[in-house]
Amino acid sequence: MVFSSLIFLFVFLVVHLVVYAFVHDRYRNAVLLVSSLIFYSWGGPQYLLLLVGDTFASWAFALLIERSQGQAAKRAFLVLECVVLLGLLGIFKYLGFVLGNVQAVFGAPELIPQIVLPIGISFYTFQLISYVVDVYRGQIHAQPRFARLLLYSSLFHQCIAGPIVRYETVQNEIEHRRPSRNDIYYGVRRFSIGVAKKAILANSCASVADTLLPIGSDALFTQVTTGYWLGMAFYMLQIYLDFSAYSDMAIGMGRMVGFHYLENFNYPYMATSIQDFWRRWHISLSSFFRDYVYIPLGGSRCSRAKYVRNIFIVWFLTGMWHGASWNYILWGLYFAVFLLLEKFVIRGRMPRVAGHLYALIVVYFGWVLFHFESFAEMGCVAAGIFGLAGGGFTSLEVHTLFMQNIFLLLFCIIACTNLGAWLHSRLFAAAKGNDAALLLYSVLEALTPVALLVVAVIGLAGASYNPFIYFQF
Repeated sequence: MVFSSLIFLFVFLVVHLVVYAFVHDRYRNAVLLVSSLIFYSWGGPQYLLLLVGDTFASWAFALLIERSQGQAAKRAFLVLECVVLLGLLGIFKYLGFVLGNVQAVFGAPELIPQIVLPIGISFYTFQLISYVVDVYRGQIHAQPRFARLLLYSSLFHQCIAGPIVRYETVQNEIEHRRPSRNDIYYGVRRFSIGVAKKAILANSCASVADTLLPIGSDALFTQVTTGYWLGMAFYMLQIYLDFSAYSDMAIGMGRMVGFHYLENFNYPYMATSIQDFWRRWHISLSSFFRDYVYIPLGGSRCSRAKYVRNIFIVWFLTGMWHGASWNYILWGLYFAVFLLLEKFVIRGRMPRVAGHLYALIVVYFGWVLFHFESFAEMGCVAAGIFGLAGGGFTSLEVHTLFMQNIFLLLFCIIACTNLGAWLHSRLFAAAKGNDAALLLYSVLEALTPVALLVVAVIGLAGASYNPFIYFQF
């Protein structure tokens, strides 16, 4: 079950919110916990045991760390926590990848187990590790009640695509929260933005990208140059709109019940450098690796050689986190190289406009590495972008597809900027001193969530519905 499905919108979420609203405050955590456990068990009840087991181990190790007197004992329990959680993550997410590479080199083992990846395992593993590390560092107190920690690790709001929520961010709200009317309205509005962004924009971009760049098809190798360029442009838009939409929905659902999750995306395609891009893209993941890997390794306060080592370790792990395939590792190391170039060569001397174009180009080609697990397909697309694939420069089919989706392309580009937020803030400021602006602001605020949800439902019901296709030249 995913957020952008009709069964989630009209059954699961509605029932959850109705029950949550009508029970007494003392039972609301129980309702939220039960809903989260049902959500996790939807795709396979057996994986619920993994979530509960990981949480129990973290709960126990955190209490042992807090109650231990000696630093050696605390460190031992922390190491055991990491071994247990990262070991289980490695088995479920990376065992097949490792054995596949061993088989390719040595011819054994003959059979590679096909292990289904449990929903959200990367997210709750990182959240629980951050919780135990923070207890070890003395930044937070260990949660004495297992059910409360299980609620933290299982919150269904952010299990699919983040953000990675740290315990210190929500520890007080787990115990005490009372959402205001503004919180509830903001949550509904933010959720409606996310579901519309996913159902209409991201899914439409995915449809165009898949048409132009059909993975696993011979047609990929005969595409024309403009088809490669356009396909990757739509994929670049899709992946941001998709990931940020899930974060919007998570933040919105959290706010509806009183949780204030931190922002996870900050218009990354407006970045003026790769370093700036990673301050804006998947912020919770970047900050996790910064605080729990990069800084403990020495950060930038070390020799140049160790700094380079630290960067490559962090970005190797960043690539691995995204998937068990060599292309993700290559993608992570690709960004490591550009971050080192910015540190030692560019050094912030690039003008703002040039820096923005440079960042977009680097990110664009980075998505080529990210999108294709097959190196043959990756190489074909990379060559085709530069006109070396032999398919020709353009074709009638690509031209027609471009004209059919030009308004989608333009609207998605605008959606990747802060123009909408800027206009909203300007109208809000004007509404404070102008009755006409206040009326317009009030009407838009009332109608926007409803309109977005209606459009999103139409899009989800129609699967490939794309309203922009009706506006063509």
